[in-house]
Amino acid sequence: MYKVSINAGFTCPNRDGTLSDRGCIFCSGSGSGDFAEDPNLSITEQIERGKERVRSKLPKEEVGYIAYFQAFTNTYAPIDVLRGKYQQALSHPDIEILSIATRPDCLSGVVLDLLEECNRIKPVWVELGLQTIHEKTAAYIRRGYPLDVYDKAIAALKERNLETIVHVILGLPGETREEMLETVRYVGESGADGIKLQLLHVLEGTDLADEYRAGNFSCLTMEEYISLIGDCLAVLPEDIVIHRMTGDGAKKILIAPKWSQDKKRVLNALNEITG
Repeated sequence: MYKVSINAGFTCPNRDGTLSDRGCIFCSGSGSGDFAEDPNLSITEQIERGKERVRSKLPKEEVGYIAYFQAFTNTYAPIDVLRGKYQQALSHPDIEILSIATRPDCLSGVVLDLLEECNRIKPVWVELGLQTIHEKTAAYIRRGYPLDVYDKAIAALKERNLETIVHVILGLPGETREEMLETVRYVGESGADGIKLQLLHVLEGTDLADEYRAGNFSCLTMEEYISLIGDCLAVLPEDIVIHRMTGDGAKKILIAPKWSQDKKRVLNALNEITG
């Protein structure tokens, strides 16, 4: 299965003035969709272009694709707009799964009903940006919602049998190793089906970049990160799916940590700890 990253042209309550107009402190100008396709293209056109991008990586045998609504908050729009965008992806013959990145505070009853409706057509994954369970860090990164909103979102999604994947950022400023592990452990016990473990990236044009340049925090070294990943895996339940153990920052805007650009070296190190 290969993911096709989509920018559906949505915004976010942390950007349109509902909660803030500055976004989360780490979020790039593309709403964490730096590898997504052009939002001016239709969903169908973005899928075709995304398939073309990964064609050179594909095995000879037939593969399937996941339509990954990645940029900004992908349940934050009028319900008819959401339905139209999702249906374009669902109707594409090569798309087997719909993966929707969103915020726990953007899952109204009508949105949940729509996701459940889509899930009857093809499997739907809902990816929630939690990042941390610690309120002091959540306030620092301007997440914009308390932890109990996440708890309620997980419960509502599970009630509708929707696959739920939770994003966690490792290396957030001010957090200790144990605090990071507390977040990972909490996600594992919360009922989530999957987890994405993401290395903190400092990207150009973010408020986090200003904090980094001011010397207010330092990034994890590769050795620290690899060791931390091993500890994270140890505290997670055996049946949770690990969707990511690291991640890429777009090279043209990545400030730190530079070691993360050597993807082959990082993956080799991760392979060593995971057997």
